[in-house]
Amino acid sequence: MNLKDHIRHVPDFPKPGILFYDISTLLAHAAAWAEAMRQVKEAVAPLKPDLLVGIESRGFLVAAPLALSLGIGFVMVRKKNKLPGAVVSHSYDLEYGSDTIEIQEGAVAKGQRVVILDDLLATGGTMTAAVDLCRKVGAEVVGTNYLIELSFLNGRQRLADKGVGVHSLMVYDS
Repeated sequence: MNLKDHIRHVPDFPKPGILFYDISTLLAHAAAWAEAMRQVKEAVAPLKPDLLVGIESRGFLVAAPLALSLGIGFVMVRKKNKLPGAVVSHSYDLEYGSDTIEIQEGAVAKGQRVVILDDLLATGGTMTAAVDLCRKVGAEVVGTNYLIELSFLNGRQRLADKGVGVHSLMVYDS
């Protein structure tokens, strides 16, 4: 099955000049979604993670069911002020400004092996911040995983510079 056949391309979203790769059509097709999750599991399981970390919000769609399938825990990384209780924050620079992500304090024990998942790898800015945040709380980041990678935006290199592996199911070169 060609999973790219189940990705809808939406021009000029969220702003003119951007081509949005929409996974909602993949999620709506049970056989394609099952195949995508099978392939992600095949890539993640050999890394022997203790926990999966999903990045808000579409990363949750991949990480939570995969964690259940692997019989391990799932932890959320969210934008500032979205998680209850004590949190650990990490601020990072964007092309035009900055942002902050958070993880709940104590959600990851020092030394736990984690794989961080998201739906899409573009420039790698948010994922690099998530890697830094997970390391800040003592996690060993053993890999990252994506449904889609936009290779022309060089996110893979940014993560390689951090010493983190990348696995993507579908890669778009332009």
